[in-house]
Amino acid sequence: MKIVTWNCAGALRRKRAALEALSADVLIVQECESPADSADRSYRDWAERHAVLWVGQSRHKGLGVFVRPGLRLELVALDDGGLMQFLPCRVEGIPLLAVWTKDAPSSDRHGYIGQLWHWLRRHPDFLRETRALLAGDFNSNAIWDRQYPGCSHSDVVHLLESLGLHSLYHRTREELQGQERTPTFFLQRNPAKPYHIDYAFLSACLLEGARIEIGPPADWLALSDHMPLVVDLSDSGCLHLQRAITADAGGDQ
Repeated sequence: MKIVTWNCAGALRRKRAALEALSADVLIVQECESPADSADRSYRDWAERHAVLWVGQSRHKGLGVFVRPGLRLELVALDDGGLMQFLPCRVEGIPLLAVWTKDAPSSDRHGYIGQLWHWLRRHPDFLRETRALLAGDFNSNAIWDRQYPGCSHSDVVHLLESLGLHSLYHRTREELQGQERTPTFFLQRNPAKPYHIDYAFLSACLLEGARIEIGPPADWLALSDHMPLVVDLSDSGCLHLQRAITADAGGDQ
């Protein structure tokens, strides 16, 4: 299974070809317009060929999950308590939390990474499974920890680790949080202003054999200030084991 998370910076209808070239099974797209409300017929037709979940404050920019035909996508109804922006779902039974953290709607809420911290504290059991993953645009990095006391980026990383999830990038690249050498975001699309603010966290068994790539700026900077994260679970021992169990059982699970 190949999973891509990408903040498309709007107008996904004009950027689909770049995503399709990645041949992903699951697309997590931030800042994309609502397919159901789009005036672009080709975009609606493209979305209808997928299983789709979408949430947003505006029909022009929201968070979408698009899954290729043949894979099961199910929304998990969890009260978000006004936190933004999250899509808890299951893909082939695997819990997936799609993320696009946003600023707090009022002064009594922590913005950006604090929104994710609150969500995880609200629903810790959703990701506490043998197979689980979380991916998206956190708008966050450990270099800004001091701005979010009590619910910082590092606090969220530790909370996810307590749930059994670890950053695929940091595990495979052997880099520390806040010391990433490969950026996922360029402020104002300026190559001189690089940051690492997009992440994929996987449960231990999904981490085994998983690979991650970050799209090169030369290919993507003209389309967005974010680079896509491409997560490949094809060699995951956990997925292979599940397929074997399903085959032995003589049916789908």
